[in-house]
Amino acid sequence: MSEQSAATTPGSEGGSPAAPSAAVAAAAWESLFRAQVALMRRFTREDVWGPLSVQEYDVLFALSRAEGRTLRLRDIHEHGLLTQPSVSRLVDRLERRGWVTRGPVAGDARGVAVTLTDAGLELQREVGRRHVRSIQRLVGGALDRDELLQLQDLTQRLRAAQADLPDA
Repeated sequence: MSEQSAATTPGSEGGSPAAPSAAVAAAAWESLFRAQVALMRRFTREDVWGPLSVQEYDVLFALSRAEGRTLRLRDIHEHGLLTQPSVSRLVDRLERRGWVTRGPVAGDARGVAVTLTDAGLELQREVGRRHVRSIQRLVGGALDRDELLQLQDLTQRLRAAQADLPDA
């Protein structure tokens, strides 16, 4: 479908953008969702994770990008797709292995801060380098540079459009 036909309705004045139909939005969502599922299945099967699961790596990655390498436990939960009890168990496993520590949150008696240790950061970087090579092969091998930049722009716009919606 051409860019113009996707963005305008027949007979619209001056080619102004029109709201997409529910069918077009649903087809785009299904395509995005199925692509993500297919890629996650491939990434999960890749021999890059070492002693980590994909979910454990995701937590270490989120912590590595956080200020002070620390996030509240609830922020880790909101970052990923796991339930709160699952995140707590996952953090327990990471803590037992010495890759994260737990501590109090200043001014919040119920809050729990999770901090990435130096050993956890070293492991995240090691696994991350291998994972990036997988991404390059599976995603970069399917799209050219301009398409990757367009995909990044589109997915950032989708995420930004959801920022003000409350989580259920």
